[in-house]
Amino acid sequence: MPKRVDHEDRRRQIAAAVRRIAADRGLEGVSLNEVAAEAGISKGSVQHYFASRDEMLRYATTTLRGGIEERIATPSEPRVRDLLIALLPLDEAGRDHALVANAFVVRALKDPEIAGHFRTGHGQLRDAVAALLVAGQDAGDLLLTGDPAMEADLLLALVAGLGDAVLLGYQTGDEAIALVDLHLSRIAASRER
Repeated sequence: MPKRVDHEDRRRQIAAAVRRIAADRGLEGVSLNEVAAEAGISKGSVQHYFASRDEMLRYATTTLRGGIEERIATPSEPRVRDLLIALLPLDEAGRDHALVANAFVVRALKDPEIAGHFRTGHGQLRDAVAALLVAGQDAGDLLLTGDPAMEADLLLALVAGLGDAVLLGYQTGDEAIALVDLHLSRIAASRER
C-alpha cells in the first residue's frame, strides 16, 4: 500500500527548511537543491509542491506568523510588556526568527505579494498591541493620551529598532528590555502628570 502524504504538512516541512536556511545564510542561500537537502526530500518533491523558487518563498512567508505566535505566547492575562518583550531576539529562537523576518522584508521590497503578507501581519500585531493598551487603560495601569493604534505603531517601531540593535550587537537584550520599560513608564498610570 503506498504511503499517504499530507500535502499541507509537506508544504510546511519545506517552508520550515526555507526558514532554517534563511536564518543561517539569508535568502541568497535558498535554492531548490538546498531546500530539498535541508528538508530531507528530493528536489523533485520540492518541485511537486512549488513550481518555482518564488512560489516557495511566498508560501514560506505565510508561515512566519506561526513563529511569531509561538514567541508571543503569554500568560492567560497578557500585558503589553509581555508581548513586546517576546518580540525581541533575546534567545536563539528569537534571533533565528528575526533573521528570517529581516531576510523576507528585503524580499518584500520587490515582491508585492510578500509585502502584502507583511502588511497583514503588522496590522494584526498592531491590533493586538492596541487591544492590550486599551485593556491596560481599562485596568487603570496605563494612561493613554492618544489613539491606541498609533501608540501600538510607536511601540512596534521601537521594538523593531531594538531588535535590529540586539541582532547587530550594539544593544544587549537587557538594554533593549530597559528601553521598552522606559517607554512604557511614560504611559504608566502611576506617573505624576
